[in-house]
Amino acid sequence: MILELKDIEKSFGPKKVLTGVSFKAESGKAFGLLGRNGAGKTTSIRILMDVFPADSGAVLMDGAPIDYNKVKLGYLPEERGLYPKKIIIDQLVYFAELKGMRYRDAVRSIDYWLDRLGMTEYRNKKLDTLSKGNQQKIQLITALAHDPHIVILDEPFSGLDPVNAMLLKDVVKEQIAKGKIVLFSSHQMNYIEEFCDSIAILHNGKVVLNGDLRDIKRNYTRDRLVVRTENPKLLLKDLGESCTEGENGDLIIKLAADTEKKSMMRHIIESYEIDEIKVLEPSLNDIFVEYAGDSAKEVQA
Repeated sequence: MILELKDIEKSFGPKKVLTGVSFKAESGKAFGLLGRNGAGKTTSIRILMDVFPADSGAVLMDGAPIDYNKVKLGYLPEERGLYPKKIIIDQLVYFAELKGMRYRDAVRSIDYWLDRLGMTEYRNKKLDTLSKGNQQKIQLITALAHDPHIVILDEPFSGLDPVNAMLLKDVVKEQIAKGKIVLFSSHQMNYIEEFCDSIAILHNGKVVLNGDLRDIKRNYTRDRLVVRTENPKLLLKDLGESCTEGENGDLIIKLAADTEKKSMMRHIIESYEIDEIKVLEPSLNDIFVEYAGDSAKEVQA
């Protein structure tokens, strides 16, 4: 399956919110939709989910207008939307039935997910008796119980401790392995970088960067080296301003041109005792700041 938003335009009154937004997400892969607050991520997701229509453009599945009667969506919102005073199993079944499940099928699926997420003991408790992290896991069940084709996760790791974050990682990997389309929206770049094959960055309602994350990184000028050594002071002294110390103690060497990589690496290996040397690739955080920061680049062709 290929999900596509194509040339989406949206305004609220005089305010233009989305301008020609286009991106594709494929089944069996995770896609990261990134942007600062107010960039247009939530509006794009709501149009994708048919909460409200676009002014123009289309949401397509395999090249044809998406049929919401056939394509099931699961959504974990950033702002949680469950009932704090209601019994957990009752509201989970209610939401599953709203999504077309029969009662028995809903109970069976929900009990599976309660067990999978270590939440069975809370089945008949009220939601507000749970910790924030456990409430997050209950909310996740509403997104997965009806076995959706498309899973949309908005800040899914918010409020989770490391153990529960690892559990959620396993669940996400399972969904990807089952051939689902998994769409992430998050400001936690480490998770996006871990899961997502491709990304789109929104800035002021426009897509400013879109594509395979590995290709995006490869296309950056490869003119910096990372060196790990037990004697960094010697390199810092010898290489002068071209060599700086990174946050984790590694040395960053800026080359005059990327064509100098081999000669510089050979020189360092032959001249110093080093533990590791490699070309420095930008992190997703670096890329995000470049394209979505205050001095962001213009929209790419």
